[in-house]
Amino acid sequence: MLKFVLAAAVALCGLPAAAQTVIPCDGWQASARNIAEPWSAHTRTFANGDVRVALLDTIEPAAGAFYLLVLTPPYGELGSRTCGLVAADGGSMGLAGLDFGNVGASYDPATGLTLRFPAQRYAPATGGYDPAILAVTINQATGAITPRFEVP
Repeated sequence: MLKFVLAAAVALCGLPAAAQTVIPCDGWQASARNIAEPWSAHTRTFANGDVRVALLDTIEPAAGAFYLLVLTPPYGELGSRTCGLVAADGGSMGLAGLDFGNVGASYDPATGLTLRFPAQRYAPATGGYDPAILAVTINQATGAITPRFEVP
């Protein structure tokens, strides 16, 4: 029995953790007052400036105060970009931590631009925080923003 439990635990280690949620940018979380200071350190552009991301800090709740704002093509009739906010499951909370300074970026023509951030997730069972990698794939052709947690 112990061998089965250990084998299952090892197999699960390679799987991504629970998927995250993208919520519309029309809520209180997306307010410009929530862009983490200094702005120059917490906003970045990719894809020749077409994709912009910003770290948002809503201060409370402390266990989920950080959100990732994503602006990406396609552009609307008036030139506005698609906007999405990466939040924790369900969108009711943000992340416990997001290391914006250590973002990694890669591009795959089949899926789009993928950004990877070291992150922390609130663990309600322990009241602590679990490390994770927040991977966000951005398809500029469709405007799809697909976040997921990966095990570090």
